[in-house]
Amino acid sequence: MPSADRRLEPRRKPHQVRAELTRKRILTAAAHVFAEHGYAAGTTNRIAERARVSIGSLYQYFPNKEAILAELLIQHIDPGTWTGADDLDLSPGTLETTVRALIRDAIDNHSDDPRLLRVMIEEASVSQELLDTIERHGKLRTAQVRDVVVRHPDSRVADPELAAEIILFTVEMNTHKFMAAPQAAPVEAFENELVAMVTRYLRGDR
Repeated sequence: MPSADRRLEPRRKPHQVRAELTRKRILTAAAHVFAEHGYAAGTTNRIAERARVSIGSLYQYFPNKEAILAELLIQHIDPGTWTGADDLDLSPGTLETTVRALIRDAIDNHSDDPRLLRVMIEEASVSQELLDTIERHGKLRTAQVRDVVVRHPDSRVADPELAAEIILFTVEMNTHKFMAAPQAAPVEAFENELVAMVTRYLRGDR
């Protein structure tokens, strides 16, 4: 894993409601600017103008646009747990439905703005907070997938922990790539192919 870049550390962590609202406004504005203009043209001046704050105010919170993009990626990753994992029907014959719920959740988490997603994937630098977020997210989501793999009666994998890591990597990497790129195929076709692949793997089909 790459080392953290200290230049990306935010300058100010808000403790008051007004300051937190300003920080959120800057991040929202940055998301729009990066999506509309791209990373190279997404300057801090443009972000400040879009957020309706002075450039000096922006620099009170973030030292540069690299730190802003790193924070946007952290926010993208942080809520990415498997929504509804505790409410799944794990009775016999439901493995494909269970896998589809996992993949549909991953797709939904990456469907907001493909242009911004592409900028985050291609341009974001690595902060310590981002590294910590990736590690925390990976452990939590792997544990969720492993729990389903262990409990589902149709699963035939020999090593649930390893299987959970393989499934999570496969689903997230392919979803990131597909949702961030101009799509030659419908999302439904992508979903169906990924569901079929993961389901066959869990069933032990040869």
